[in-house]
Amino acid sequence: MAIVVKRPKLKWWEHLYLPALFGGMRITLAHFIKNFRGKGDHAMQYPEERWDDHLPEYYRGAPALVTDVQNRERCVACQLCEFICPPRAITIIPEEIPSDDKWAKVEKRPKKFEIDMIRCIYCGLCEEVCPEQAIYLRQDYSITGESREEMVHDKKRLYEIGGVRDGLVNKWNDLK
Repeated sequence: MAIVVKRPKLKWWEHLYLPALFGGMRITLAHFIKNFRGKGDHAMQYPEERWDDHLPEYYRGAPALVTDVQNRERCVACQLCEFICPPRAITIIPEEIPSDDKWAKVEKRPKKFEIDMIRCIYCGLCEEVCPEQAIYLRQDYSITGESREEMVHDKKRLYEIGGVRDGLVNKWNDLK
């Protein structure tokens, strides 16, 4: 059974294109006058002007790994962020911590931790699911590279851009 859609009846002036053309010209002229008087919004000149001062507090940018105050890895290689990542941008290969190490009770650490920034959609699920608060979304929106290889951030690069975070880390808690 076919569905028939009836077209609305147009008035005689709606058949002409001139009223629509004049309406568009009126809007364009109003914007021109507003900008000419200096009261209008202007386009941002990107390399010189940046959004850094105007970003909202809740902005989600690029993910990065962080260390604690004593420069220890927060990540326990639980792989929750890898499993929850919708575009599968995170790759983690865990390794065991040697038993003679001071922090052997932790059991695992990431041997390889990579985030493909081309695939990342900045959804924030990795940050929300991390039990050790090891991954954070920074307020950085300008992530560039000259090749695909440069856009895959490895563990070293992620720690460089992530920095240090203060606060309790369950991994290093002696009571745990």
